Amino acid sequence: MTAYVGPIEKLTEENKNFRQVVFTGKHLQLVVMCLQPDEEIGNEVHDDVDQFFRIEKGKAKFVFNNTEEHLVGPGDAVVVPAGVYHNVINASSSKKLRLYTIYTPPEHPAGTVHKTKEEADAAEHH
Repeated sequence: MTAYVGPIEKLTEENKNFRQVVFTGKHLQLVVMCLQPDEEIGNEVHDDVDQFFRIEKGKAKFVFNNTEEHLVGPGDAVVVPAGVYHNVINASSSKKLRLYTIYTPPEHPAGTVHKTKEEADAAEHH
């Protein structure tokens, strides 16, 4: 794929996978995500990767460096600089959280699809 052109909001809102890489370029990667009620990405840090998030549906709690918390909702954006520990938690116990994220540079192999968090965790630990 030379470039991504498409309805990112619709793609994000209809995505049922925990993680699906939509586009991978030389310097960035576009990924849609769906977190189940109360599910979280897990506390992580990317030493050399900046990350942008946009919430399309649901509410998310972002936790930075285990101390700073922010509750965000549809239309909100969050930027996490490289080197900052962060976790994204679905703040709802009944609704799915749908978001997209941009990694700079790319973080996952092009074409990656993880249907569940368990599948994503297993892939990252191998």
